[in-house]
Amino acid sequence: MNQGMIIDVAQEAIKVVLMISAPILGMSLLVGLIVSIMQATTQIQEATLSFIPKVIAIFLTLLIFGPWMMNIMNEFTIRLFENIPTYIK
Repeated sequence: MNQGMIIDVAQEAIKVVLMISAPILGMSLLVGLIVSIMQATTQIQEATLSFIPKVIAIFLTLLIFGPWMMNIMNEFTIRLFENIPTYIK
């Protein structure tokens, strides 16, 4: 296995990680922003107030995007295992 193959696998792994984490991080950012705006306008500064909506949003995001995320991980793993014989040369 040469350096080029290692870099290719690492790049693909990073791409998969970014694709899988993007929906969860995006939804968490959006919900956090909305809750922060609501807290600023109502002047309610409670730290735990932003926690519950984020947890619910992440749970719903996982329910919606979970099959897609699993499919991406499965495809990456299958490609990785199929290419093992070319890496061993």
